[in-house]
Order: sequence, then structure tokens, then C-alpha cells
Amino acid sequence: MKRPIRSGAFRERKLYCKAKAEPAFRFYVLYDKICREDILSHAYKLARANAGAPGVDGITFEQIDASGLEAWLAGLRDELVTKTYRPDPVRRVMIPKPGGGERPLGIPTIRDRVVQAAAKIVLEPIFEADFEDGAYGYRPRRNAVDAVKEVHRLMCRGYTDVVDADLSKYFDTIPHSDLLKSVARRIVDRNVLRLIKLWLRVPVEERDSNGKRRMSGGKSNKCGTPQGGVISPLLSVIYMNRFLKHWRLSGRREAFHGQIISYADDFVILSRGHAEDALTWTKAVMTKLGLTLNETKTSVKNARLESFDFLGYTLGPRHFRNGGRWYLGAAPSKKSVLRIKRKVSELLTPGNKGAWPEVQARLNRLLRGWSAYFSYGSLATAHQAVDRHVFDRVLAFLRRRHKTPGRGVRRFSDQIYGNPGVLVLNRVRKVSPTCAL
Repeated sequence: MKRPIRSGAFRERKLYCKAKAEPAFRFYVLYDKICREDILSHAYKLARANAGAPGVDGITFEQIDASGLEAWLAGLRDELVTKTYRPDPVRRVMIPKPGGGERPLGIPTIRDRVVQAAAKIVLEPIFEADFEDGAYGYRPRRNAVDAVKEVHRLMCRGYTDVVDADLSKYFDTIPHSDLLKSVARRIVDRNVLRLIKLWLRVPVEERDSNGKRRMSGGKSNKCGTPQGGVISPLLSVIYMNRFLKHWRLSGRREAFHGQIISYADDFVILSRGHAEDALTWTKAVMTKLGLTLNETKTSVKNARLESFDFLGYTLGPRHFRNGGRWYLGAAPSKKSVLRIKRKVSELLTPGNKGAWPEVQARLNRLLRGWSAYFSYGSLATAHQAVDRHVFDRVLAFLRRRHKTPGRGVRRFSDQIYGNPGVLVLNRVRKVSPTCAL
């Protein structure tokens, strides 16, 4: 039985086809579509599915559902139609970064998430028609693994001189004026542009350890997209597309015999012998765009001789396990393996008092999610390292819980590998493409 197609999907497809067929066409009337009942209702469902913590107003999805969703959506629609809608301040929290330190995350209120989702539903098809082929971040039917696959494919075709690039604080430094010009190249509806300006300049609320409130940003803010906002990823891709489009239109692909693959603020330039020239050109262009390359994370590599990391994978020369030929391959990076090991250890701490079936289910969800992302390339070594760590940690967890002397291998092997048991990554069959040198 075919799944019914949402009625709004036809309108989104129509917007995409119009934008694709007429690259210079500018859309004058879009605000009324954002205000539509069906669009707002669908936007709420999307926001609800993503869950997330409440914003500064403390209102949760459960409270909205309990008080009456239809009335809540009607009130929000009335604010949009009468143009009295104003976004609430964004609640900022600090979350740990994989490599150490913390990064800020903005949490908008649910009402703002819904309106941003509605705007994204309407605007995304228009800009999707303009995005360059090398852009993979935050796009429908594309993901990070697709970007890794394309990088590997290009390496195997001889594009082995690589600029491994990283932008410094990309989301925080995007200039508002230039970003709005990029949006206005397609969108003329002043009410839509007004909404985007409101979101870009929304105040940020922070609270210290004593609960004292501090506000920042607001109208004085001239740079950055609100991290955590639903509309923010789309805006970041729109601005990055300026760089990718300039690369193509200025003939750099032919001049440097190279191609760019980007995912948000991470991108690589793969060329045939012109990586240094490509990096010099990129630095100059990024300066004009108001952006800066992170010098410590940007480097030039010969992928036939040395590896580089991209989106959690390590790409470059690898050796067949039988001691034979070398090949160009991809595999989960050492940092990615250490990260999943750390998460497993954090789950199986002595302080976890949950029932073993519950702990096992959480552990399997963690492993299944990791293996779903790291499903490409040479996986055996990484899978074996994770499996060994999981076995040791689970064994120690059960031994402590049952106060068992010795290692407890005989007693707990059935619990670990029984049915149902702990997921064994090496039993998960994946495609491992290679490119022999």
C-alpha cells in the first residue's frame, strides 16, 4: 500500500520546479504560504518529532497538547497574519565538544521552532534548486556519509592532492547583510525577509550558576546564525553556496583540476596537482566573504601518501590485511572509535542502577546508531576494537553488579551474547569498497 502524499508536498515540488526552471526568477508572494494552517500543522509535527527541551518560556510539547493544539496553532497563525509575531529570546546552554571544551547551543521556544519550520518548508525547495552539487550538509536526501563516499570516489579517480579545510566559527561569523543579500536574490517578499531578520537578531538569554539572567545579541548583532534554530542550517548552506558557486563560475574547477565537497563548515578541495594554489585562492575568497579559515585545522595533503580526517572518517592509503597491496580507502577515524568507547564506558558506570535488559537496550541503540553512520569503507579493525571494549565493559559491569569473583566470562557470556544479546559490530555485514594503488 502506497503511503499518502501530503498535500503540501505538491506545492513544495511546484516551488522547486519553478526555481529550477528559471534560475533568475524571484519569488514575491510566499508569506501567505508560511501562515497556512496545513503548513503550520505539519511544522508542529516536525518540531514535535525532534522533541527537545523547552525555551525561555518553559512551555513543553506536552503542555501544548494538553491545553489544545488546534487553539494554540490558531493563536500562532493569528500572530503571523496580523504581523504581531515576535520571536522570544533564545535560551543558551553549553554542551561538551567531542575534542574537549564546550560550544554554545541555542534553544528557541516551541512557537519559534514551529514558525521557523514552516518557513523552512516553504523556502527550502526554492534554494535547493540553486545549491551546487558539492554541497551535502543539511540537504534533503543527502547526508555526511554521502559526502565521504564522493570524496573517496574522487580520490580513486586521481584527485589525490587535497586541501583539508575547516572554517573558524563559521556559524558565528556569517555577516547578516551579505546573508540577507543571498536570500533576497531569490526572495523578494518583504514579510519573509522581515521574519529572517527577526530570527538573526533575536536576543540570547544566559544564566550563570546562581541563576542570574544575562542578555546578549539582539539588534546590535551583525553576524552569525542562531545555532539550534530550525532555520539556521538552511541559512548556513545558502551562504556557503556563494563560495561554491564562485568556484564554478570563476572557472576554478578547470584551472585547478579540482572539485569541492562540503558539509556545513567542513569542506575538502580535491585536485590533481594544484592543492596549494587552491588553498591560496580559497583564503582570499573567504576573506571577501567575511569568513576565516582555521589555520590549525587546515592543511594540504597528498592522499596517496598520507591520510586526512573528514566527517569522522579517515581517508587515504591503507594496507590489505594479508600484507599485500596498498589501496586508497576510508575507515572510521581513531577519534570516532575513541568517542564511541567513551560513550560505552559512560553508560556502563558503577552508578548506573538500571535493570540489565534496560541497560542492554540503551547500549544496543548506541552501537546501532554508531554502526549506521560508520557503514562505509574498511570497518573490520574499528569494529573489532569497539567489540573488545564493549565486551570488557559489559563483563566488568555485570561482575560488579553480581559481586562475582574472577572475570566472570563463563557466567555472563550467555547474557552478553545470548538472544537477545549485545550487538556485535563485526557481525554486521557492510560494503567495504577499496581502490587499489
